[in-house]
Amino acid sequence: MRSKEPPEPKEIKPSPPARRLRADASRNREKLVEIAAIAFAERGGNASLEEIARQAGVGIGTLYRHFPTREHLVEVLYRREVEALCAAAEELAQREVPDVALAEWMQRFVDYIAAKRGMANSLRILFDANSEVFANTSGMVALALQRLVDAAIADGSIRSDIDISDISQALSGIYSAPDTPDWRDRSRRLVSLLMDGLRWGSPKAKL
Repeated sequence: MRSKEPPEPKEIKPSPPARRLRADASRNREKLVEIAAIAFAERGGNASLEEIARQAGVGIGTLYRHFPTREHLVEVLYRREVEALCAAAEELAQREVPDVALAEWMQRFVDYIAAKRGMANSLRILFDANSEVFANTSGMVALALQRLVDAAIADGSIRSDIDISDISQALSGIYSAPDTPDWRDRSRRLVSLLMDGLRWGSPKAKL
């Protein structure tokens, strides 16, 4: 019986280089995600994975090692967008008065919708595949909005005769608006009008 081949010499796999490679891989992955988020928001389904890899300064093979398919990349992006939107709610609530925090968060919601629209086809594929991403993020955005609305109502800076589902529906309507060159600007104006309506008739507005 032939003996097993001897193990590779220790010197070709030193520990420090391995750690550097892991750090490089982590940086490459994060850069790919950052570039991809911009690409999908700006070009939607036409975003090229090859172009994303080029702008991230890596080869397409590196992209595929991290994300074997477009849907793998989209799943990470979608989760990242949800978490960033929810984190923004917390940050704004601590930094701004309640109605301003709500207004700024709803403007950030436009950017979230822009990214989501750009990933629409892949998100449908993920949904059909029963991906856990939707189960894990379900309700996170609604909860963030609810907290901001509750704080603004308690502060008296927006009306109290509103339902969170009405605001959610109004914001979600942005998603289905025609994809025109001025879509983002129009959406921001609509969000401002929505916020004006929430403030109208509030206790503070009557003072």
